[in-house]
Amino acid sequence: TVRRFTLKGKRNAINRFTHRKSGMLLDLGAGTGAFASVMQESGWTVLALEPDEQARKKAASLYALRLEDSSRLFELEEDKFDAITLWHVIEHVHSLHQYLDQLRKILKPGGIIFIAVPNYTSYDAALYKEFWAAYDTPRHLYHFSPAAMQKLLQSKGLQLKAIKPMWFDSFYVSLLSEKDKSGRSNLVKGFLNGAISNWKALFNKQRASSLIYIVSKNSS
Repeated sequence: TVRRFTLKGKRNAINRFTHRKSGMLLDLGAGTGAFASVMQESGWTVLALEPDEQARKKAASLYALRLEDSSRLFELEEDKFDAITLWHVIEHVHSLHQYLDQLRKILKPGGIIFIAVPNYTSYDAALYKEFWAAYDTPRHLYHFSPAAMQKLLQSKGLQLKAIKPMWFDSFYVSLLSEKDKSGRSNLVKGFLNGAISNWKALFNKQRASSLIYIVSKNSS
């Protein structure tokens, strides 16, 4: 399935950029625990934090995982994690600057942070304008362009190592956007626009619908 393929891709990205197949991983905004479960099964020691109580209960029933409340983030010790993941999380965070300061603090030297967010400079965002589903107001408190994200990371003593597209997101977002725009589902048109968005992003990956920012902390 698409979900299984995506989870495997995330796991492979973690292993590749950390140069590790095990270690300490923090999954922030873990949802119902699917990614945390995959990483734990792959040999990583995982701390998964999730603010929603129902999602935490579901993670326990689905994967026998004990997720903790996200408030635990600010209790964690310095230089603890080899990898930190935020899959479509940071756009929901109220205390954005405090979060990034804390993430830098708890990341080990040589560790990597993976931040996935929607990209409002994408083709599908330009196409759907105010109907672009990934604006998702008021749940999304922030919207990021690659330039703004790089500037934000730099201001926090974080170094951008790579940017990777999330190719499946364009289809999902376009299907939702098509429904928001027309008031009804149009699978063919939504899928086609998602495909066009990806095709355009092949020539400039920073125009993809969603991007993963792969980040380390400056040594100084």
